[in-house]
Amino acid sequence: MEEPCGAGAAAPLRGDAEEPKQGSVLFLGGNEVKSCAVVKYSSAPPQAAFARLQEKTDLKLPPANWLRESAKLGPAGTTILGNSKKSKPFSSFGMAYDFIDSVGNDVDVVSDSENIKKLLKIPYSKSHVSMAVHRIGRTLLLDELDIQELFMRSSQTGDWTWLKEFYQRLIDQKWQRKKKSKEHWYQKAILSKFLYYSINGDGAAQPVPSTSKQHQEGPVAGESDEAGRASWPAPFEMPSSLSEDPGASNQGLKNDFVRNILWTFEDIHMLVGSNMPIFGGGRYPAVSLRLRDNNKPINVLTGIDYWLDNLICNVPELVMCFHVNGIVQKYEMIKTEDIPNLENSNFSTKVIKDIAQNILSFLKSNCTKEGHTYWLFKASGSDIVKLYDLTTLCEETEDKYQNPFTMPVAILLYKVACNMMLKKNQNKKHYGTIRTLLLNCLKLLDNGRHPQIIASANYMLSELFQLDEPKKEDSADFPINGNSDESYSEEEEEMPDSDENGSYSNSSDPPDDNKAVAIIKSVGELSVPEKYKSVHRIRPSCAFPVCHGTEERCRLVLNHVLEGLKSVDSSVKKEGDLPAADPSTPIPLKYEDESTSGGPESLEKQMALFLDKMGSFQKGKHCSQSGMIPGSWQYKMKLQLILKSSRAYYVLSDAAMVLQKYGRALRYIKLALQCHDTYCCLCGSMLPEVLGFLCQCLTLCGDIQLMLAQNANNRAAYLEEYNYQTKEDQEILHSLHRESRCQVFAWATDLSTDLEYQLSVSCKCYEAAYEILLFSNLKSQNPEQHIQVLKRMGNIRNEIGVFYMNQAAAVQTERVGNKNVSTTEQQLWKKSFSCFEEGIQNFESIDDATNAALLLCNTGRLMRICAQAHCAAEGDFKREFSPEEALYYNKAIDYYLKALRSLGKRDVHPAVWDSVNWELSTTYFTMATLQQDYAPLSRKAQEQIEKEVSEAMMKSLKYCDIDTVSERQPLCQYRAATIHHRLASMYHSCLRNQVGDEHLRKQHRVLADLHYSKAVRLFQLLKDAPCELLRVQLERVAFAEFQMASQNSSAGKLKTLSGALDIMTKTKGAFQLIRKELVAETEQISKDRSPAESVSVSDSSAGLNKEEVLKLLGIFESRMSFLLLQSIKLLTSSKKKLGGSSEEEAALRTNKQVYSLLLRATANKGLSPLERCELLLGLLEQLEGGPGLH
Repeated sequence: MEEPCGAGAAAPLRGDAEEPKQGSVLFLGGNEVKSCAVVKYSSAPPQAAFARLQEKTDLKLPPANWLRESAKLGPAGTTILGNSKKSKPFSSFGMAYDFIDSVGNDVDVVSDSENIKKLLKIPYSKSHVSMAVHRIGRTLLLDELDIQELFMRSSQTGDWTWLKEFYQRLIDQKWQRKKKSKEHWYQKAILSKFLYYSINGDGAAQPVPSTSKQHQEGPVAGESDEAGRASWPAPFEMPSSLSEDPGASNQGLKNDFVRNILWTFEDIHMLVGSNMPIFGGGRYPAVSLRLRDNNKPINVLTGIDYWLDNLICNVPELVMCFHVNGIVQKYEMIKTEDIPNLENSNFSTKVIKDIAQNILSFLKSNCTKEGHTYWLFKASGSDIVKLYDLTTLCEETEDKYQNPFTMPVAILLYKVACNMMLKKNQNKKHYGTIRTLLLNCLKLLDNGRHPQIIASANYMLSELFQLDEPKKEDSADFPINGNSDESYSEEEEEMPDSDENGSYSNSSDPPDDNKAVAIIKSVGELSVPEKYKSVHRIRPSCAFPVCHGTEERCRLVLNHVLEGLKSVDSSVKKEGDLPAADPSTPIPLKYEDESTSGGPESLEKQMALFLDKMGSFQKGKHCSQSGMIPGSWQYKMKLQLILKSSRAYYVLSDAAMVLQKYGRALRYIKLALQCHDTYCCLCGSMLPEVLGFLCQCLTLCGDIQLMLAQNANNRAAYLEEYNYQTKEDQEILHSLHRESRCQVFAWATDLSTDLEYQLSVSCKCYEAAYEILLFSNLKSQNPEQHIQVLKRMGNIRNEIGVFYMNQAAAVQTERVGNKNVSTTEQQLWKKSFSCFEEGIQNFESIDDATNAALLLCNTGRLMRICAQAHCAAEGDFKREFSPEEALYYNKAIDYYLKALRSLGKRDVHPAVWDSVNWELSTTYFTMATLQQDYAPLSRKAQEQIEKEVSEAMMKSLKYCDIDTVSERQPLCQYRAATIHHRLASMYHSCLRNQVGDEHLRKQHRVLADLHYSKAVRLFQLLKDAPCELLRVQLERVAFAEFQMASQNSSAGKLKTLSGALDIMTKTKGAFQLIRKELVAETEQISKDRSPAESVSVSDSSAGLNKEEVLKLLGIFESRMSFLLLQSIKLLTSSKKKLGGSSEEEAALRTNKQVYSLLLRATANKGLSPLERCELLLGLLEQLEGGPGLH
């Protein structure tokens, strides 16, 4: 009964011919056995119908086509028909290499069909079984291990003597493999002739008369023992083409099977190689052809053999030709599902299924270590099956490379890992598996013999650690498990109880059996359903090491890179006189001191040389000091390893930057650039990605040098970090020095103590990165990187500009007695201005308006410093505001206005907008103040000066934002109040000094009063400017007194006096603030000092200037006394003349009382400022409470 099987099939990896992919589900003997076969590859020619031989055909006579090649036989020649052809000891490896996708994941077993049949017949057969078992992931590779043949080879080479002795103790020493009889060769010869007869499509084959009887001459060609021995490979040598051509055959480990079939038997997936001849004809499209001696009945072993062959090859029918002494008798056709029920050949298909499941479970439970060679052995006639770990036994006695399976296993582990690496981006959960495969591969390899695979494996291991990923790996992708050295741990396997599965106990075994990994005590156990069920649980994915930080991840990468570099270096012949550096000796890192540093000038020369060398790299020049041949595997591999180490050091440097370990960061970026230097020396042409990465390195180096310059206080700690070296770094450097001097980037990575030099180096790093982006045309390919480099160039030029500007300001401060600007200052101005200008161009080229505005703002500040430098010496009483000052202040104003135009509006960047406005307001205010205080009367008229001062002050007010709530709002309010105060004072002064034009005087009077009022209102908003408020109010009183002096009528004077006294009473708020400060100060002093100590009146607090307070108190008392006296006089005079009103009388009494108290207070010189302040507050309250004059 047949029905299609749902198994899919991949495209064939080898050859062109492929048989139909089909499967069958067979129901045999009432027990369902599922079997599905998919042909993955076939090299067989199209099936020809078999020729039914006539009765009495003599098979002892050879046909005309015997042992000749023909189109129907295909390229394999005579071997295609020999289904008894001896399998090679590495046949499973050949298949595994061709179907690498299946190994380790989907397939449970890879083997020759003959080995599969031999295993499944173990309970029925007394024959010995000897197989090598290897584990790759979840896949087992099974190969025949012909011990006798191995020992014959061993007797010639001297290898494997330990195994020979061990084997002799396990079996009867007298047992020898029987030599094949003449009957054996006779049967093989007539089978071969029968098959050649059967493929002859031209009717019955004609016998060839021959006097010599070929069938008695010996074995058929290709079947001799010598040919069998030749199937063992010589000691493995790594072909140079392995990395470049993964499909290349390795030392004869070829897939020689006619068919490779993916056979699913129940739940077991097997990749099987088969050479069974398949013909067309009969009721089905395919049949297998068998020759049987009619005198010998079919036994169970033969039946199982035929049944399994047909299942594996998905052949539905068996055609059997019976003969007697070589004479054809008859043909019989048997369906595959009927084979288990043949007479004398009855067997249960369900038992075969149980045997298969039990053997697979047994092997998977015990063959747990990848890379190890296990030996499954059953002696002839014995019921005990034993499993030995030959790798462990070999390592206990001899060199592990004496195991001929070592290299094929290592290569297969490597190839499976390579194949998975190609798909690593699709599924990161395989990283742990890949790492395990590669680590197990490396355990099997010897550096002296196989440097290429070791270097490549280490490079792949380094590639598994993604340097550009976040520190915290996703737990779903990277299962946390400490056991990362082996993919399968015996500790994880569930060991069965000896009573239930009684196969692992060896307490009653012979002494040598303690070497066995596991034992099946009786082959009968294999027929028990699910005897070994669930003793193997395959881990879905292997553990990937959990890196707790960037540094740990990078160190793992560098460790693998170093191992790879060692392998490459060891394989390169030492040509010429290489530097005999000792890897254990630290390579000194150059430390630059300002005394030896050539400064920015020598830096320019080094930069020119660097860019010239970069240009030569672009032209394809390269030179290797070690003598590596360009294009060789060493050359290619070393380039990849060096680039990987460079990236790892870059990531380490970046991480150190985040931690503010700038010395360590510089050391790592130095190593990264040294790696890059070596890469440049070796590489014929620079790839855009590599040049882009070089730009990143130089950019980071520039960042580090800038941070070192800005944190000069910790220079000693940074120097210690910079000079530290690990042994790993030293060895990597040693490998680099085999190829180049590593000095191309020395100018960028030296640690200097000179601030200017560090800033210059930082700038040159950014400029070098920019130059590389330009000449390599990466600007358009990576616009973001281009923008970042230009932004950093603008920033460092701002930093250098500020540095020179501050130096100029310091020189200006130190200048004593010299009125002229020094040449040093002028040079510093030029350098600073040049840097600012270049920085502005950088930011404008990338449309960075905000940063361009900041640099324009700094240029404005430089202009103000230039203006300050041109002022005359302070001691010169004839000091005037000079034209040079005006010129530079106006230039500063121009730059500030440009900054505002650059921003456009406040929404672009409010903080920068407010800052520029504040600086612009300050510049206008400073210029106006200087013009007012040091009026240039020798060049300009007073009226013009007053006009210019007024305009500048009003512009300062325009850019002084007093309404927006911010940290700067109190400053703006204070500035605005001061401007109004100054303007009011100026108009007050004009009014005093002006004669004539009454209209102008009236205008000045109004303006003075207006600005005084605004100044008072703004100072009242501030809680920390009581002295300023008091001073403005006193000036207002003086302004009232000046107005009163020009009045003639008593009523007018009384009204002005009343207004002045009203102003006096409004100073209560200022006095309350002053009192509060004085009280707080007194309390603080009493806490800090003992009562016995005297407190000096002149002691000043942080908030108040005592001298200023005392001065203002004196003026206030004087003016209050004067106003009260004038008020009393006018009120008394008015009373005498007019009699006076009750209000005037009350006011007179109050004024007299306050005046009396004030006179007594001023007469007492011993009062403290606090007491005087409190007294005045009391007097002001009396005045405020009394009736006023209106």
